[in-house]
Amino acid sequence: MATIEKTSVVDSGIEIRRDRFRSDRTSYFVESVIREMTRIAVRHGAVNLAQGFPDFPAPASLKAAACDAILAEHNQYPITWGVKPFRDAIAAKYRRSYGMELDPEREITVCCGATESMIASLLASTNPGEEVIIFEPFYENYYPDTLLCGATRKLVKLRAPDWTFDPAELRRAFSRRTKAVIINSPNNPTGKVFNREELELIGQLCVEYDCLAITDEIYEHILYDGAHHIPILAVPGLRERSILINSLSKTYSVTGWRVGWVLAAPDLTESIRKVHDFLTVGAATPLQHAGIHALGMPDDYYAALGTEYQARRDTMVEILRETGFKPFVPRGAYYTMADISNFGFSDDQKFALHLIEKIGVAAVPGSSFFDDPRDGAQILRFCFCKKYETLEEARHRLRKL
Repeated sequence: MATIEKTSVVDSGIEIRRDRFRSDRTSYFVESVIREMTRIAVRHGAVNLAQGFPDFPAPASLKAAACDAILAEHNQYPITWGVKPFRDAIAAKYRRSYGMELDPEREITVCCGATESMIASLLASTNPGEEVIIFEPFYENYYPDTLLCGATRKLVKLRAPDWTFDPAELRRAFSRRTKAVIINSPNNPTGKVFNREELELIGQLCVEYDCLAITDEIYEHILYDGAHHIPILAVPGLRERSILINSLSKTYSVTGWRVGWVLAAPDLTESIRKVHDFLTVGAATPLQHAGIHALGMPDDYYAALGTEYQARRDTMVEILRETGFKPFVPRGAYYTMADISNFGFSDDQKFALHLIEKIGVAAVPGSSFFDDPRDGAQILRFCFCKKYETLEEARHRLRKL
């Protein structure tokens, strides 16, 4: 638990306690470790395998669609919850990919990326003191999100090497105060893809304890070795008690566009739209129009995406094994967790800084994905959404270990 040092200054003869100007809620979490690793990497000229953004171009036709939208004067405020043609395109994409029917007018909200989608959904659905279940290791945003909502976090462990969970442990995490369980599938940082049996078990518990399932599905098309993605809305019993979050960022290699969406039943959507309206008003209008083109990509685009990323995954795993790491092979997303115990460092943070400063490669300390830092003290996370030239440069530098 972080603490704030109570420093003071004198302003016009009046002593000011600097901590007086900070809310209590911000004292319990730190800035993003992932994004801090990027800043340190830039400072040292390191190969950035820390933050999950591609260093290769987005699809040319998608960039052209964005330029066309700007030139067509789609530059003013959109309808708060998303321009109608984009919401229609989202509905059409889920109908085509999963056979799901969604009402663009009452069940789709466009937000500023999956990040805003998650905090808007939690603010709209949880009350202070209620509990939110999160699988660990977890994407680092989920903990601050629950704190900002005043909710209490309950953790359920995913256990290496295949990142399974104990059904009995999951059941024990539920209580009459449980409001939601967050599922990230495919998972960041582990690459786990939750299977139908696991999702149905979660669904049964949500029904039993009268709570919500909230899913972050931004890596839905980045799957390996025959893994299959199942949207939470398609799980029996969850159509009316689930919130599905997604975005353009990962599937279309436009992480800086910040265009995402929330799918939920009409009553949930009504609450989410209220929060979203006063958080950001709306996502970028021209990029929503470009998103219409993205969501209309042919099926072979998604097949190629998985194939191309699987080849990069295999290269990353090979590099890590060759240079002394013990990687866990992911089944989805574009990250690899790796055991660093061969290198003799006492903890992940010291080794991560050594890698950046002495070797020239940036990764994320594993402890940032765990509540107890000791659980991630011998783990780093590497991302492989990079050009092959970048990955080979990382191989060259890591050989210095």
